[in-house]
Amino acid sequence: MQASISKDAGKAVVKLAGRFDFNTHREFRSAYEPLVADADVQAVVVDFSGVDYLDSSALGMLLMLRDKLGGVGKEVVLTGVRGNVKQVLDIANFGKLFPIS
Repeated sequence: MQASISKDAGKAVVKLAGRFDFNTHREFRSAYEPLVADADVQAVVVDFSGVDYLDSSALGMLLMLRDKLGGVGKEVVLTGVRGNVKQVLDIANFGKLFPIS
């Protein structure tokens, strides 16, 4: 998986591409950790438009992201969710934990 970050007007977009699974936890964490302390960032959008697979460890990583950012008053939004990724998030009831589009 590759993760790229762009920032604009208080919002950071973490664009993911490839498989989002246990093997990518270090890369994902290193992508979002600087955003936790960044005072200019009020919301983080995780863009799944390039993700074709995610597993249960990816769900855990999203929950950790939500906890860390929520602890400093920042919102997490999931976008670009489609296909199998949408199905996994729906089964896990992530729509109750995150705004998803």
